[in-house]
Amino acid sequence: MKKNHKDVKAILKRLDALASNLWWSWNPRAQEIFKEFSPLIWEATNHNPIAIRKQFSETELCARLGDKDFLERLLSVLYSFEEYMSAKNIKGKSSKGQVAYFCAEFGLHECLPFYSGGLGILAGDHVKSASDLGIPLIGVGLFYRQGYFSQHIDPNGNQLESYPTTDPTNVPVELVLDQSGKPLICSVTIGTSVVHFQGWKLNVGRCKIYLLDTDVPENDEHFRGLTALAYGGDVNTRIRQEIVLGIGGVRFLRALGISPSVFHMNEGHAAFLTLELYREQLLKNIPKQKAKQVVREQCIFTTHTPVPAGHDRFPADLIEFTLKPFADWMKISIKELMRCGQTVNMEDKGEFVMTILGLKFSRAANGVSEKHGQISRLMWGELYPGIKSNKVPIGHVTNGVHITSWATSRSWEFWERHNSHKWKDHLNDPKFWKHVTNPKMVSDEELWALRYEQRRDLIEFIRSRARSNKTIGGAVGEEALYRLLSFDALTIGFARRFAPYKRALLLFSDIVKAQELFDDPRRPIQIIFAGKAHPRDNDGKEFLNRVIAMTHKPPFLGKVIFLENYDMNVARHMIAGCDVWLNNPRRPLEASGTSGQKIAINGGLHLSILDGWWSEAYNGKNGWAIGDKVKDNFSPEEIDKRDADSLYHILSDEVIPAFYQRDKNEIPRKWVDRIRNAMRTIIPVYNTHRMVMEYSKKYYFPKK
Repeated sequence: MKKNHKDVKAILKRLDALASNLWWSWNPRAQEIFKEFSPLIWEATNHNPIAIRKQFSETELCARLGDKDFLERLLSVLYSFEEYMSAKNIKGKSSKGQVAYFCAEFGLHECLPFYSGGLGILAGDHVKSASDLGIPLIGVGLFYRQGYFSQHIDPNGNQLESYPTTDPTNVPVELVLDQSGKPLICSVTIGTSVVHFQGWKLNVGRCKIYLLDTDVPENDEHFRGLTALAYGGDVNTRIRQEIVLGIGGVRFLRALGISPSVFHMNEGHAAFLTLELYREQLLKNIPKQKAKQVVREQCIFTTHTPVPAGHDRFPADLIEFTLKPFADWMKISIKELMRCGQTVNMEDKGEFVMTILGLKFSRAANGVSEKHGQISRLMWGELYPGIKSNKVPIGHVTNGVHITSWATSRSWEFWERHNSHKWKDHLNDPKFWKHVTNPKMVSDEELWALRYEQRRDLIEFIRSRARSNKTIGGAVGEEALYRLLSFDALTIGFARRFAPYKRALLLFSDIVKAQELFDDPRRPIQIIFAGKAHPRDNDGKEFLNRVIAMTHKPPFLGKVIFLENYDMNVARHMIAGCDVWLNNPRRPLEASGTSGQKIAINGGLHLSILDGWWSEAYNGKNGWAIGDKVKDNFSPEEIDKRDADSLYHILSDEVIPAFYQRDKNEIPRKWVDRIRNAMRTIIPVYNTHRMVMEYSKKYYFPKK
């Protein structure tokens, strides 16, 4: 290619388009291009291509294009991106209209800290798969300038929180403008106040997400910070955020000229959107019952919460204050509005439940695993009088993960080396994965080499962090640093929100048994913890403090590690490097869970309670199951003891022996067989391509 000014301008424009589209976040070669410009800035900005792009000039780019190898790789990435964006014959493409997917959080990449946990990660993966499949989906959420929180651990092992502000000009978002080039401003009425908001657009492959932001000059100061924090503040902040999300989200789409045929509420936070759709129908003078039916025909609802206490509830006086003007516009009484979020037996309790609102105004609803669907039918059966619990119209779509977002660059290279680029086109094809995991296609030696490479990457990542963070395993000084973890030891991962029901300390319930496991020099094991406790969850913080205390005790020093400030970057390292992913919540509190689904593509194995997705996926050969069927007459303490005993038994008698039973070439053949089985049975089923196609066929665009 001849380097002239026009060529550089053209490449800059194409590069800017790539940096502004999160397609790069699930394409390692694109990430490598940005990293190559400046590895230092890439790491310092949490892998942010916009920050990279701002640091190099046209002059520097022109010089860098003199490297023919770099130029070839850059043009190859740009071509792949542009080919992806212009593709027309896409599997899931529909002419039946657009889907508006509402969620309180979206976890798309670590440089966009607008998420707190699993719900947001699932939503991000949902949108990415919709893009890959060509399903016309638009996301709607909130723009949290200060995100969830950054976690810091003090010398005493206590969690501290800080809230760094995201500058939208430094991340891959674009302010939505009106036809005159000014910010597009919409508003909602909350109580006696009019609250204005703008929107930020994220390009996620072929899909878009709009994040609503109340930090605009038109608002009073206390409303400017309304959308600053994810799940921050009290019940007053919560209901105001949900009004902006639900009612404001519909209005913002209307202002953009977007009229979706389907509104998908991903949890109850977004359920106020049904009231705005209802209001629109009433303003057309459509009778109330018919108006409700029109709304129902447009809406579907997904619940993620298996216990009644976990669903958003607002007191009657708060509903009356915040939504009285809205009820007046609809020409209905506040009592009638309250009934939209209540069952018949609740009308005297003075509570408004967002899940009930979502269910009442939806033509279809679902839980997020088969077991969770059953629990949800029992929990909400009262809404459907005269219908047996097994006939309650709440189905299930088991959650999955966006495989290419969670496959590391090593895994990408591994699968491309064995299957060219075809593996990405067969993510939900069981026959393909049965074929490619055959020993004739991929040898035991190659799979075991991949595991060693990924484990080393994780341990080196942890050691690099430990140089500046003394809470990691108590490592002080270079000598201690190199005693921190072993490249050869069985490595277990436990990473999730620190809530008491997750039972982070189950492995240490019997300290003597735990010490026996960690003290065996012939069969060493190590465990890496990560996760945040909600700032107001004191019990969760106490659990976290006790885990960190374990990292400093002599039997566990250098073998039990806590990684600070869990985010998508830390998660990606852990799900790749850990040999075993441990999941032991108290049943039946795991609606689905998805973290264990991410490890299969990288060669990891799952060790879990039989709850959520694992109760469907486990076949006895693709991982391990903790505990047995829990009887109703067992106390929580007895259940914990039985599960802990089961965990010790499985580790000492099954997991650890299988890992260390080697042949003359030091290959654990039975372990590798289990990896193959996990890949065949988990990858093609528990992914968001299958999940989104299931939503599309069953709920978005069902055949009449």
